[in-house]
Amino acid sequence: MALLVINSDTCKRDGICTAVCPTGIVRLESPESVPTVAAEDEAFCIQCGHCVSVCPHGALAHAVLKPEECLPLQKELLSDPAGVEQFLRSRRSIRAYKQEPVDRDILSAVLRLASHAPSGHNLQPVRWLVIHDSAHVQRLAAMVIDWMRHLIAEKAPMATMMHMDRVVAAWEDDWDRICRSAPHVIVAHAEKDNPTAPAACTLALSYLELAAGPHGLGACWAGYFNAAATFWPPLQSALNLPEGHTNFGAMMIGYPKFKYQRMPPRHAPIIDWR
Repeated sequence: MALLVINSDTCKRDGICTAVCPTGIVRLESPESVPTVAAEDEAFCIQCGHCVSVCPHGALAHAVLKPEECLPLQKELLSDPAGVEQFLRSRRSIRAYKQEPVDRDILSAVLRLASHAPSGHNLQPVRWLVIHDSAHVQRLAAMVIDWMRHLIAEKAPMATMMHMDRVVAAWEDDWDRICRSAPHVIVAHAEKDNPTAPAACTLALSYLELAAGPHGLGACWAGYFNAAATFWPPLQSALNLPEGHTNFGAMMIGYPKFKYQRMPPRHAPIIDWR
């Protein structure tokens, strides 16, 4: 089967699909011809779907993606600049959660949205580990504390830099500063040797955090948890990621205990124009 199938009756030969193809393999040889991909170029297709999704006439189908398989863009759902500003500025790192579990279907819906984050060469390398059992979250948080105690005993510079003594003291006083008593933790992981994986996981987690809000959820980057999962073998064993994979970020998630009413300012951007 050809990589691209063009409906010659509806194709307008406008060259839009050729202009947006990231690898430049879609070509329009003449104003009378329809777009084509040379057989020797098909291996360079990254299956991003740009050609299918951009055609205003629905004239193009890809071997692995047809127009009818794509959700249509509903312009009435698009936010204006003011709506986008409020959406982004109202984002808060949530560190106080209700002790109410989130249904797996809701978390799955949020993760589906997060999986639409961009990735290098459209490799989509991100995989997810959801620690859904809140008791298990606390067991893993305790392992992070064990890692901190070890570094404190070794007088490791990281322990001083990350103020681990205060975190451990808080834990011993029944204040969880590792996972903030969140009911769930989500780990983004990928093949450790994939050069696109760190950025892809960071972007996907950012999408996850933003997608959580409209579902009534709150989230916060679990930095201590992720650091321990990177360096502490007992926690790595407990996570039991697939062979060759490593964690590239973790996020606590749940229903916020409180609602924020205002949007604090941030420093003005420092911009160099050239």
